Amino acid sequence: MRVLYFAEIKDILAKTSEDIDLSYDITVDEFLTDLFERYPQINDKQFQIAINEEFVQHDDIVHPNDTVALIPPVSGG
Repeated sequence: MRVLYFAEIKDILAKTSEDIDLSYDITVDEFLTDLFERYPQINDKQFQIAINEEFVQHDDIVHPNDTVALIPPVSGG
């Protein structure tokens, strides 16, 4: 799976994306659990999850070939 990082999360992790080897389907909740274990420094950050450019819920499924984006809130002005 390809994971894309944006805004504050991109800055904290110092990367825009990474590939994570996933050989089976997982829920978004399971993905988040793994993500926060890898990167505890973003555990308290607010963001939405999009899979293949569609916002999803925590019980939706992530497939091995999906692109997952972590999108923090955007303020405008």
